[in-house]
Amino acid sequence: MSAPPASRIQLYSGGAPQRVLDLLLPEFERATGYSVIATFEIVSRIQERLAAGERPDLILLPEQLLAEIGATVPLRSEGRKVLVRIGIGVIVRADSTPPDLSTEAGVRSMLQQARAIAVPDPRTPSGRHLDRLLARLGLADELKERLIRKGAIHGGGELVASGDADVGLYLVSEVQHIPGVQVAGLLPPSLQQHVVYASAIPVADRPPEPALSLIRFLKSPEQTMRWKEGGFEPIEAT
Repeated sequence: MSAPPASRIQLYSGGAPQRVLDLLLPEFERATGYSVIATFEIVSRIQERLAAGERPDLILLPEQLLAEIGATVPLRSEGRKVLVRIGIGVIVRADSTPPDLSTEAGVRSMLQQARAIAVPDPRTPSGRHLDRLLARLGLADELKERLIRKGAIHGGGELVASGDADVGLYLVSEVQHIPGVQVAGLLPPSLQQHVVYASAIPVADRPPEPALSLIRFLKSPEQTMRWKEGGFEPIEAT
């Protein structure tokens, strides 16, 4: 028998936390009796769905996107919590020699030598950052024909595994478990931008407590190790 509507939580989330949530959500359901209906999509698509009037019980997205969404979609103040952050890493084929990522010069050399480079959709926070990074390094024009813009949730990391791209630059959590690739490391601090994932509850004619209970579960100290294993750094802010 399916759960009655009052016991369901409709969740929209970007793809970065999907592997961790695939582990945590069943535990939450067993502990609480709630049923979580999770939809994972590229973050720009979730923005579009919210703009079109869809109102899930809970959304998990990069914090800066929630700020943009909040300008047009009413969000409950009690649901706004920062959860975790994740950095941008470099992936290469599992059988290749990892590039030197310790300096900007090493990253520049890696990019210039790559035949093809897989990068996120430019509508995402990490995709926007990488476009700015290439411009800052003076490589935007040189590399524009070698960039393959494909979100990790749509198979961008698999382009490296197949050899269609020599390197990929993605949030570590999205690509570290892809067969046939290895995470060479994170971008150095001067080139890095961590994406902070946060929660929000859209204002709707439904009680917020089920969504709030899920937020509390995801932020509880008992889940810290799961987030770390997924490549995230938990954020202790309330």
